[in-house]
Amino acid sequence: QVQLIESGGGLVQAGGSLRLSCAASGRTSTTYRMGWFRQAPAKEREFVASIIWSGGQAFYGSSVKGRFTISRDNAKNTMYLQMNSLRPEDTALYYCALGSRAGAKYDFWGQGTQVTVSS
Repeated sequence: QVQLIESGGGLVQAGGSLRLSCAASGRTSTTYRMGWFRQAPAKEREFVASIIWSGGQAFYGSSVKGRFTISRDNAKNTMYLQMNSLRPEDTALYYCALGSRAGAKYDFWGQGTQVTVSS
């Protein structure tokens, strides 16, 4: 069973930066795609970014495009999200997810890491 271990969340002032990490551990499985989602209080889960593991093709939600960068280290089974120019509206619980097959479905989810951006 794959476990996703997240780190890097915290409190940052508006305009600052954070880098989130998500490491996949447990039994090895095929990774097709990994992605980040976020959920703020009283809001639905929102797509942030995703990356195709083989080749590194990246996709971004419109609200973060140009500010966030997703990347991965294949050897370490680790995904990163570099978050720049953070805004208070970026405040949310950020979830890491892994999809083992092509398609929209993610098979595994992390516990979430809190990102809080202060004014």
